[in-house]
Amino acid sequence: MRVGVVVTVAVVVVGAVGLLDASARSASLRTPLHLAARGSTAASASGTPLDPTYFAPGSCVAYPPTSGDRHTTVFLDAGHGGIDPGAVGTDLAGRQIEEAQLTLPVELDAMALLRAQGFRVVVSRTTDSTVLRLAPVDLSGPYLSAQGVHDEVAARDVCANDAGARALVGIYFDSGASPSNAGSIAAYDAARPFAAANQQLATLVQSGVLAAMNAHGWGIPDDGVSPDAQLGSLSGSPSDGGVTALAASYGHLLLLGPPMAGFFSTPSTMPGTVVEPLYVTDPFEGSVAESAAGQAAVAEGIATAVEQFLAPVPSATPAHPSPRPVPSGSGGGH
Repeated sequence: MRVGVVVTVAVVVVGAVGLLDASARSASLRTPLHLAARGSTAASASGTPLDPTYFAPGSCVAYPPTSGDRHTTVFLDAGHGGIDPGAVGTDLAGRQIEEAQLTLPVELDAMALLRAQGFRVVVSRTTDSTVLRLAPVDLSGPYLSAQGVHDEVAARDVCANDAGARALVGIYFDSGASPSNAGSIAAYDAARPFAAANQQLATLVQSGVLAAMNAHGWGIPDDGVSPDAQLGSLSGSPSDGGVTALAASYGHLLLLGPPMAGFFSTPSTMPGTVVEPLYVTDPFEGSVAESAAGQAAVAEGIATAVEQFLAPVPSATPAHPSPRPVPSGSGGGH
């Protein structure tokens, strides 16, 4: 479910029907994609918390490269977590699945791949927790308050900025009103000074994730790349007052959007995208999302896209000057 402004709101995007029948697509889930390291082993003691006084334990943690060093940082955000489960759906066996439990292994798998490519990676969380150390104002009984949802998402931007990241990828899953809602979508913010880079990153991530998933024959529909102004939460109304009233007029995903006076003062400062590769409310796509193969495929697509986005442009090989001709009659030893 997308990062909303005050409350998380699913945006229904109806995808095309998959190309394979359900039995063939489901069978492919039994073939795992092998990775050098799963996220559970990647999130080791080598991580360094950036600000333990501000972030919850295990949140906003930096990991150095494991091979080479590009001297470049990537920020990955596993959506939701802790008392915020995100979207809830069911798999093909009828078991309940929660978005927050699915985004974390994708984030950690992508981190392992990017570290192996020479990137320093900062992740929003390494456990099933919130990112922010919650204050009383952030809670409403056992749930996040409206202010808490706002602060929890804003904390992810603070982490990305503190990290000095050059790219931000938010990893979320979608939900729809019907089990037939399906497909992958990537969002970007067109109102930022680096809007063109946002769109480029979103396009690469969408393409990479779809290619990696559909290499398994899952037939995940392509729901496209979309400006987040069409996807942002419009929770509340001006009559509600407070943060919910301001949210109603914001019209962006808080993780990607611009500042807004009196509402949001710590926007991300680097190109970013939010990808929602699957619907947890589609039992088949939910089963892909909870499988090791599905999580690894999404991670592979993200890592490939980020590497392409941040790959240095090869410098032109300096042309060697042609030998200067010897002037006629100047001698030369003959």
